[in-house]
Amino acid sequence: MKAILVRIGVDHTYGAWNAPVDLRTGQFVFVPIPDGPAKTYSPGNARRYAEIDASLMQFAEQNGVRGLHCPEQLRQRIMHLDPDFEHLTYGENGVRRGTKIAKLRPNDLIVFYAGLRSIIRPNKLVYALVGLYVVEEVIRAIDVVAERRRENAHTRWENISENDVVVRGRCGASGRFNRCIPIGEWRDRAYRVCKDIENAWGGLTVTNGYIQRSAVPPEFVDAVQFYDWFHKQSVELLNRNN
Repeated sequence: MKAILVRIGVDHTYGAWNAPVDLRTGQFVFVPIPDGPAKTYSPGNARRYAEIDASLMQFAEQNGVRGLHCPEQLRQRIMHLDPDFEHLTYGENGVRRGTKIAKLRPNDLIVFYAGLRSIIRPNKLVYALVGLYVVEEVIRAIDVVAERRRENAHTRWENISENDVVVRGRCGASGRFNRCIPIGEWRDRAYRVCKDIENAWGGLTVTNGYIQRSAVPPEFVDAVQFYDWFHKQSVELLNRNN
């Protein structure tokens, strides 16, 4: 078994904003990164940030937050909804950043994390696990049949790259978490996985648990040990984005 740790979601670098989290409950909103301005979508397949409004409003009402909404710079752009937890898909360029992802096999893992903004302490970023896929299959994006191309951002584009791959997660063992699992701390001038958590996982293939944006997603040294740890966290897997 292999397992790869992949960062997702809007942040300072991609979108200049962070989605909210309530650390008292682990409740969070998944807000994807914006798509590149040069990308064009096949008719009816563009996804807009207005889709997030209801989730942000519900989160704000439940947690007593005022004025919580996607900023205007996001609302003017198309949303790169990836992963798409509703369809249990994740797309990636299979010859650059996603080389290792393209080589995943059934029963391997993709573990998703995000940099979220605490509503209790607005200056605090919370690095947390937010979802997980047990791989069902990895296919080339251009091989996805027309009726299933709406299931992932990389196949919603008008021009699908022959380099891209789409991972499909196994139903019943994959999804968005009903609550996030905080894993990060500010240490040695960067956000890193807490030492005790990384030790419990069996280690990562990055120096000192570094989890800020990286060109190549890190792997878990011992995927089985991580998965055993994950099962002890008692999170629910949801087949929806919010």
